[in-house]
Amino acid sequence: MMPGNILAPGAVLVLWTLAMLIWAAVTRFQAFGKAGIDLKAAPPGGRGVDLEGVLPPLTNWKSHNYTHLLEQPTLFYAVIIFLHLSGGDVGYTRGLAWAYVVLRIIHSLWQSTVNRIPVRFIIFALSTLCLLALTLLAVIATLGN
Repeated sequence: MMPGNILAPGAVLVLWTLAMLIWAAVTRFQAFGKAGIDLKAAPPGGRGVDLEGVLPPLTNWKSHNYTHLLEQPTLFYAVIIFLHLSGGDVGYTRGLAWAYVVLRIIHSLWQSTVNRIPVRFIIFALSTLCLLALTLLAVIATLGN
């Protein structure tokens, strides 16, 4: 039996997402100085995508991962709320939710440091399978109530 409730993995993933934001920001600000970028002289409306090819890939990978944490995990947050509200918050759904979060954290660390695509894809696929299982269980739980 997993401790707490199914919302706990969601809270941990939000905390991890904010940690990735800080890591991306710190890394970028350090890279700005090395690249001779003066933010005061930057044109209005600049975005992170404008830094592709300007900053080193290792710097940009952290920002890419932060963006990824704001994409698919939004479905995860909805699914765990559905499960929580519909009585689907049980041991095996908590286990799947924690597996999803652990895999996303591993994915973040891999993408931000090594970023070899075949391994990154496997980690992503495994986390997506966890999300798919959770989604199917949420559909069953919500239709059953």
